[in-house]
Amino acid sequence: MACTGATGGSKTARWAATEVSWSVTLKTNKFALGVMAAGGLVLAGCSSEIGRVPMLDTDITCLHKQMAGPMFLSFPLAANTCQRMSNGGFVLGESKAKPLPLNLKGAPDLQKLADEYGYTYTR
Repeated sequence: MACTGATGGSKTARWAATEVSWSVTLKTNKFALGVMAAGGLVLAGCSSEIGRVPMLDTDITCLHKQMAGPMFLSFPLAANTCQRMSNGGFVLGESKAKPLPLNLKGAPDLQKLADEYGYTYTR
């Protein structure tokens, strides 16, 4: 019979238990980080205060959302929130970025407001 010493187990068994515990902890941490990142993206993409939802909103839908409740923004504030920039929204190159004209094809009500406030748009 082998002597296990005062620790209560062989070194090999303790090392194996530690190794399994470490790999489970590592997998759990990666999963938790992935869930937090996905949740952050979902929350950021769904917040109406941010402006357009990436790849889903057009200029027209973004403006209508911003001017409707619960915020009821004026056209200039809604346009500034929804307007895209020539740098694609990246921080790098922000000093050279210029606002792109709003695409208001098929929205005569928004075209009238854009004319009234001096915003450029495509007809």
